[in-house]
Amino acid sequence: MKNPYLYISSEHSDNEKLAIATLISTRGSTPQKPGSSAIFNSEGLVYGTIGGGVLEGRVTEIATKASGSGESGIFHFDLDKDIVNSDEAICGGSADVAIDARPSDHLLIFREAERRLSGRTPCVMVTVMREAGDRHLTIERYVYSTGSQGDIPAGLAHGIIEDADKLLSGNISDACKLITAEPAEEGHKKMIFLEPLFPVSRLVIAGAGHIGKALCHLGSRLDFEVTVVDNRPEYANSENLPEADSIVVGDIGEVLGEIEKDINTYIVIVTRGHSDDSEALRACINSNAAYIGMIGSRTKIEKMHRNFIENKWAGEDEWSAIHAPVGVDIKSQTVEEIAISIAAQLILERNRVK
Repeated sequence: MKNPYLYISSEHSDNEKLAIATLISTRGSTPQKPGSSAIFNSEGLVYGTIGGGVLEGRVTEIATKASGSGESGIFHFDLDKDIVNSDEAICGGSADVAIDARPSDHLLIFREAERRLSGRTPCVMVTVMREAGDRHLTIERYVYSTGSQGDIPAGLAHGIIEDADKLLSGNISDACKLITAEPAEEGHKKMIFLEPLFPVSRLVIAGAGHIGKALCHLGSRLDFEVTVVDNRPEYANSENLPEADSIVVGDIGEVLGEIEKDINTYIVIVTRGHSDDSEALRACINSNAAYIGMIGSRTKIEKMHRNFIENKWAGEDEWSAIHAPVGVDIKSQTVEEIAISIAAQLILERNRVK
């Protein structure tokens, strides 16, 4: 799912009044982690989630009103006392939710974040909240990237850079940080919420056959930026792969060798033959890719393993990092089941805490 800030950046209508609700702090068991956000208009939920259920129901009531009034605020919910009755599931925790009733004021900031992420540059959304009596809240936003302070005031930047850089180095999108600053005057409360934003994960599929096509569809639905590579133009085309973000026709090994690979790159090798699989794997095996998976029988995989080690194309450590045979073992038989097993493994690896 696209980050709600980016959703507003690309989907916002000047005539629509919106509010963003963001989970900024939790204690105990809660449906979602800090950083979970949802967008509301006067009729209800538009996009995203802060966990569903009772919490989201109460937040929906508040946020829909805020979208019309323009009054922002921070709201505390005690999930096992304040909003749970005998017929509802008890989480047992508590949560603080910030509601920004004027997100359109920050459109330029959201678009700057979108610009950086489009350029594969991670950034931190810096939200400064000042609360003064009766939940009256003012909100300022800035975007920070390592080595680029941008328009952040010097005093504020000095206090957040170390924490922001740690968040970016961890590459964990749900590891947010709430800083409670010393109040400038009595009765006022200042908080700074840091949310790391990372470029969308890229899924590179080597092979545009039946499995590659099915995986392309699933990858797109799972919010990967999907590139499909094949040397057969009759398969590698937009008619066959309508949901691919990019399609490259050419020698599979050469193309994969030229593709930039980083910790947000996931590669699945499902070509039509052993030779193409081998060339594709050679182009990827010693890269910084987050994930490399290759289809094949155990006999084929073991033969290729020996070949790679004997030719010194990889060491045992590099080979052991390859997911081969690819996919979670769900006893898959059909093309669709195989694609689902691969997609499940991709989700597992993407969500794994680094």
